[in-house]
Amino acid sequence: MQVLLDLDGTLIDPRIGVIASIQYALERLGHPVPPAVELVWMIGPPLRVSFPKLLGRFDLTEAAVAHYREHYLAGGMYQARVYAGIPEALEALARGGCRLILATSKPHHYARPILEHFALADRFAAIHGPELDGRRDAKTELIAHILATHRLAARATVMVGDRDFDVLGARNNGIASIGVAWGYGSVAELKAAGAGAICQAPCELAGAVLAAAPRDRG
Repeated sequence: MQVLLDLDGTLIDPRIGVIASIQYALERLGHPVPPAVELVWMIGPPLRVSFPKLLGRFDLTEAAVAHYREHYLAGGMYQARVYAGIPEALEALARGGCRLILATSKPHHYARPILEHFALADRFAAIHGPELDGRRDAKTELIAHILATHRLAARATVMVGDRDFDVLGARNNGIASIGVAWGYGSVAELKAAGAGAICQAPCELAGAVLAAAPRDRG
């Protein structure tokens, strides 16, 4: 079985670094800076989707993204933590014969060093995310790219993530999905999007994934 895994909110909690980088971008733009608790909703979706909503205008999007990345690359990207139980969950999936592929909304230029920093990169057969210019920002497009690139059978592939766009991206590509309740999307959000199952804790993940789709016997 092929398992596509989201990063932020699924494998790691990036709250400190992401929100600090958002606040830095707002400061550089001379925009009012909300408290951290009011910016949590921005964790997960592509920045080019979230910044226009936050700023109330589209023309500052690229400048906001550039300022965000300035702070993020200076160290914010490593101000995160791996959720307890995730390394064990990945090991359990591997023992179950699963091939793990990262499918994150974070540009792959950042995702790979983050996984390396937290000693998780070697668990993955491939690491995929959008390009810096915004190509494949949409999870539907990203998953389609992964399926085509690796010639994956949809019936033997499952997407794991914490937000509705993970579930919708999977559904739009005809693959199963599992929502995780420890991230930044609510259980109600995941169910409304059509998640095939909801995991309450990482220790449940391997069992849910192995039950989600038949193995590809080739």
